[in-house]
Amino acid sequence: MAAPIKVGITAWTDKSLVASGFYPKGASTAEARLRYYASQFPITENDSTYYALPLPEHAARWVERTPDDFTMNVKAFAPLTAHYTDPKRLPSDLRAALRAGVREKARVYPKDLGEELMEEIAARFRGALEPLRASGKLGVVLFQYPVWIAFSAENRRRLARAKTLVPGCRVAVELRNATWMSERNRERTLAFLRDQELAYTCVDEPQGFPSSIPPVAAATSDVAVVRFHGRSSATCTAKSQTATERFRYCYSVDELREWVPRIEQLAAETKQVHVLMNNCYSNYPVTNANQLRELLSESAVVTAGARRRAAG
Repeated sequence: MAAPIKVGITAWTDKSLVASGFYPKGASTAEARLRYYASQFPITENDSTYYALPLPEHAARWVERTPDDFTMNVKAFAPLTAHYTDPKRLPSDLRAALRAGVREKARVYPKDLGEELMEEIAARFRGALEPLRASGKLGVVLFQYPVWIAFSAENRRRLARAKTLVPGCRVAVELRNATWMSERNRERTLAFLRDQELAYTCVDEPQGFPSSIPPVAAATSDVAVVRFHGRSSATCTAKSQTATERFRYCYSVDELREWVPRIEQLAAETKQVHVLMNNCYSNYPVTNANQLRELLSESAVVTAGARRRAAG
């Protein structure tokens, strides 16, 4: 029996989505928007947790504002994935604990924070997710690694440590350096993720860059994750662009249809499939999410009909 497929979007709070008219008149608060979004889609990805450490009361509100069968994936806080962060985004007590000279930096990396502070950050991050995890609504914690994390023994150990940072949580990893999924390393990468029970994040994104990962559908855990970043080569690497502008791309129905058999195969190999539209500009993600849901539904009907005819 095929696993359930949940389709939704990332960044339900995106300003351009709000401006697009997706939310009904009167849904002007964070609470109202999440409640409405959760009435339309069964899953989302929370990327606010990448930019700042959440608090348990935040997660408790996400639980209270969504249906019992809702799923929320969360992105790991930036330093937990080798990214930098602005020290101003750290809680005041952690910022005060920074070494002299580090506190004033615009960007601090894990090496600047030190092992003890990184352990405290990981503990607080995991603790903040507990209301979401305890409710059964936490899907995966997404560790999205930067382009400078290439295929190597050291970085494989880095990925393996991800599970120890969020014990009790499912972990998905998104790789953003082409060496991981090159022809030479692809099978080693996927075998490693299976051994570690880490979910490989399948992606649809522009090709031809050092960060480009090919659109490979592979299941390495009991949950499969697919993220659609758009296919705009012109904007995806523009450093001056906002995230909204970088991912500004509306998929055609034919482009989405390419993924239907791949997603169905993932559903045959796992217990659940999470599909997230990350082309976060205006109403593009919700439009494409609904189109993809329709395509998957049509395919399921056709497949079921063929099976009945074959059985008859």
